[in-house]
Amino acid sequence: MKTDDEIRDDVISELRWDPQISIPEAIGVAVTDGAVALTGHAPTYAEKLAAERAARRVYGVKAVANDLTVQLAGTPRDDADIARAIAHILEWNVQIPAGQVQATVENGWVTLEGHVDHDFQRREIERMVRHVRGVTGVTNVVTFTPSVTPERVAEQIEEAFKREAEVDARHISVEVADHTAMLFGHVHSLTEASTASAAAAAAPGVAKVENHLVVSP
Repeated sequence: MKTDDEIRDDVISELRWDPQISIPEAIGVAVTDGAVALTGHAPTYAEKLAAERAARRVYGVKAVANDLTVQLAGTPRDDADIARAIAHILEWNVQIPAGQVQATVENGWVTLEGHVDHDFQRREIERMVRHVRGVTGVTNVVTFTPSVTPERVAEQIEEAFKREAEVDARHISVEVADHTAMLFGHVHSLTEASTASAAAAAAPGVAKVENHLVVSP
């Protein structure tokens, strides 16, 4: 088992190693009982999320609290300008149904609303918006209508776990209710837990994943 100091050193090294993080020295790292707290600031919302992913990759990390603030470099971008950029993105992406999603921007924070046919479309919209210059955060309340039963969704998630090289399906159980996949059991790392969540989120009919997996390195 690694000590909190060793985990902290490794997280700092991972932040410096990740090319997506342009100012790693602006990020503070504290570790308590394997739980990492990130403080300080990032120049974009995308970098804030990249810092969290970097911390989660480190062996021994059990949880991450991302308290980074987004401090945009240069002149702040006007909300109307951000909204126009997002509108173009929604129009150009062939995976997104035309006219079914709307974005509201207030002080750089984007709220996405509307309805799509599949959850992967909902996630794709948020992924694109995260990288728009000037965005400081995203709230995604886009909905979708699943076409499969909860029992079948759980079966598909369990089948996906068996295909994943990074997931030990023997120690994970799945429950599905109200478009939410709940994962129980234990895994060997936070990366394995994240991989399991991603696999569950990809299942048709899943709008939300509740990860109750316990990390036991």
